[in-house]
Amino acid sequence: MKKARALLLALLVVTTSCESELTNEFDVAQKPVKVNIKGFSTPDAVEIRLNGKPVIINDNSFYTQNIETTLNFVLDKGEKNPLAIYNHETGSQIATYEINYDNIVDYENFYFFNLPDIFLEVYAVKPTINLGKVGFKFLFANLGEFSGTQLESVKGVLKRENGVVLATFENIGKNDFSEFKIYNFFSNTAPVFLELYKPGTTEPYTGTSPIKVQIIQTYGVNMIVLQEKQENGTVVVKGDIDIADYL
Repeated sequence: MKKARALLLALLVVTTSCESELTNEFDVAQKPVKVNIKGFSTPDAVEIRLNGKPVIINDNSFYTQNIETTLNFVLDKGEKNPLAIYNHETGSQIATYEINYDNIVDYENFYFFNLPDIFLEVYAVKPTINLGKVGFKFLFANLGEFSGTQLESVKGVLKRENGVVLATFENIGKNDFSEFKIYNFFSNTAPVFLELYKPGTTEPYTGTSPIKVQIIQTYGVNMIVLQEKQENGTVVVKGDIDIADYL
């Protein structure tokens, strides 16, 4: 009788162990995915597709202005889930991303701006500012695209036309907006200029000639996107896009 009980106990232990192994294997082979999407598109409407299927937001498969939704699904190990953004009017693909078992943490929060001639993967919040003040922060969206520089950021010095320094930005990078600097508002019409240098130096970040970007000074908050462009074979930097206009 004792032998029978011992055998039964052994069988139960083996069975439980096998079930535990199977359960653990199943758990390891799958992961729940949650993607929080916050975007903005103007003037074009965009579509977001997951695995080729449209993402419906407020009963619509395409959307403009503020775009917010959360995707929840389960991902198998070895499985690839493409997340893509399309221009609704033209059907052209704007951007695509591959979500897989190993990189899901990179897509927990997904932010974008789709504006004329530029697509940005960036999170942006408009800072508050007191009356009578002007504030600036910068993003260098395509740093190195035409200049070929390997720098991840540049230093920016914002000046009045007469050379008086208004603010210094030690790190203007490609992925996030720089620190927010504030000064007293002084003119509705006078331009301001941003000079760009290698970090920690007074050397132009590329080439040997001074790099100066004329910026339109707007009363209040300015969130300027810098872009390298090529004009007549020469690399220039423009600062014509203000994200604050869309927030």
